[in-house]
Amino acid sequence: MNKPKQLLAIDPGPLYSGIALMDTQTMKPILVGKVENRKMLLNLELPEQKNELAVVIEMVSHYGTGMAAGESVFDTCVWIGRYLEYFYTRGIATDTIKRRDVKMHFCGNATARDSNVIQALIDRFAKDVPNRGKGFKKQPGWFYGFAADVWQSYALGITYLDKQRIGGIYV
Repeated sequence: MNKPKQLLAIDPGPLYSGIALMDTQTMKPILVGKVENRKMLLNLELPEQKNELAVVIEMVSHYGTGMAAGESVFDTCVWIGRYLEYFYTRGIATDTIKRRDVKMHFCGNATARDSNVIQALIDRFAKDVPNRGKGFKKQPGWFYGFAADVWQSYALGITYLDKQRIGGIYV
């Protein structure tokens, strides 16, 4: 299958999801933000050519801590299922990756913190750039508009693209 031009990476939550739409060739962010789940599905504009877009969604996983899962975890699982169904029924290539796999990809350690992943992204795409590569309104940087869940959705997308490049297969 041909390589899609864009990748939509989704870090789902019970009410809002972090999203990062990126160019698959340059890995440059095109659109990032935190959006209400219902609004995203209602307002999402899909390309006419279904093979121009791929989607990766962070999958919930068990961490073996013995802690009980709260209601928000189950609500997030519902949204993951809704996203998967939405894209599947529209013929968009969709995959899932667990957060621990993202942490392993960037830090080599499944117990790494989000701040470690963020620093790895900065080191890779905006090393020695002031303001953590965010830039400013008049002069936006690589990470302009990034905050909270956006970092994690972007890291998810980069993990997906790197794994596809290593395997040489674009699904």
